[in-house]
Amino acid sequence: MSDTPRLLRVGTSPHIGSGKSVDQIMWQVVYALCPAALFAVFAFGWAALLTLLTAVLACSLTEHFISRAGGKPTTVVDGSAVITGILFGLTLPAHFPLWMTALGGVIGMSMTKCLFGGLGYNAFNPALVSRAFLQAAFPVAITSWMPAFSDDRWTSLPKSLLALPFCTPDYEGVTSATPLSLAKFEAEFTGAKELALGLTNGSLGETCSVLLLLGGLYLAARKMLNWRIPAAIFATVFALSAGVHAINPEQYAPPLFMLFSGGLVLGAVFMATDMVASPITHAGSIVYGILICVLVVVIRYWDGMPEGVMYAILFANAVSPHIDHCIKPRVYGTGKKGSARFG
Repeated sequence: MSDTPRLLRVGTSPHIGSGKSVDQIMWQVVYALCPAALFAVFAFGWAALLTLLTAVLACSLTEHFISRAGGKPTTVVDGSAVITGILFGLTLPAHFPLWMTALGGVIGMSMTKCLFGGLGYNAFNPALVSRAFLQAAFPVAITSWMPAFSDDRWTSLPKSLLALPFCTPDYEGVTSATPLSLAKFEAEFTGAKELALGLTNGSLGETCSVLLLLGGLYLAARKMLNWRIPAAIFATVFALSAGVHAINPEQYAPPLFMLFSGGLVLGAVFMATDMVASPITHAGSIVYGILICVLVVVIRYWDGMPEGVMYAILFANAVSPHIDHCIKPRVYGTGKKGSARFG
């Protein structure tokens, strides 16, 4: 018999891994986003492609240089910065000045992700922080919209896209008439079919909800997305908006409009489900989704802004640790108060 002592190694759960690395999961999310991103390019032309590429490059290069400056190997290869860049680009109008896009990517990645320690430590979704910064810094530019499917989208670029830094962009040919603004200020509701298929004006990620949902279903089927969060958001938005719409159908948008308009599908499927900034328990995920939904409905119906998905998710990100603290699963073999229970 060997005299070599045997060691019992004890560690925290989970004890059984899924076999999927972080890199594999991140790149699968990138693949799930590609159909919606490609449709946005189809709808808005070269302007959309340049916006998405600028956002991805700004986020990736920021993470790379900060990693190298800190004496650490680059983490760009894990795909998380690419996801942030695509999501950030999808929140922007197609004609948005590229220098503003690059600035937003640098701010979001450096202040939200790299400053807190990188992947796994960010308290907020970096793409939404980038968008929130631009919303505060350049409110006119980010609320002016380029019409989708214009005839010249493959032959010319919007003048504002290539505007020089700190110069006033030329927004010739843009419009502010998005479905949410029409519903908010003119009580005109776009049909659910047009919204779901992306046949409307808006940001790049407000184009085709169907493709975003298919991407989410793909990730949920591969267990790379907590389906309870978007399910809670969609179900609660439908129920609340149906009740409010029934009270005054002429003033308040119907539930299908609320589901498919704006950035709700993009936010619910790909942003609210951020593995780091969302709760870890099943019950907490449902509470988290309901909280986002209530804020979205309140802002869209009664606030001065037509859209509230960004602020709702960022607020829920801040509350997420407290949800985990308040909603804890009972340890097996203990009572409700955590005391040991035997026999």
